[in-house]
Amino acid sequence: MKKSFVILCLLAVLIGCKSETKKMNSIEESEVESISIIDTLSLKLNDGQKWIANIETNEGISKMDSIISTFKKSKGNDYETLGNNLAKQTGYVIKHCSMKGEPHDQLHVVLIPMLDEISVLREEDDEEKNKLALHNLEALISAYFEFFKV
Repeated sequence: MKKSFVILCLLAVLIGCKSETKKMNSIEESEVESISIIDTLSLKLNDGQKWIANIETNEGISKMDSIISTFKKSKGNDYETLGNNLAKQTGYVIKHCSMKGEPHDQLHVVLIPMLDEISVLREEDDEEKNKLALHNLEALISAYFEFFKV
């Protein structure tokens, strides 16, 4: 179920991005499974500068950061609802993607692992796994802010 969700989300990211509509690369299932937070190490700056992201992407990631902050302040433990709320924001980002070229590719380095962590929150009953997924999401959001202009 989790693997199917990640694959569907990945396909939605690739198909949903306007700049890539008819230019989708085929992605092997094994490649999807190997995507993790470690892949954020391949993030790079644009000749020492942050990448420019479209406004909607910045709004969506900022709202995700806010949702997580509110969840942590309230000492919440409903990880499924948290995951659903975060999924709405990633859906917004994907739907309104207008980025092209290398900035678009760099966004995917962060966004795809986010989808995987969100699926953990939505589907996992183990609180420790949910806490780890939340921690990883915070790291990915932080990486976004380090590499993209807000």
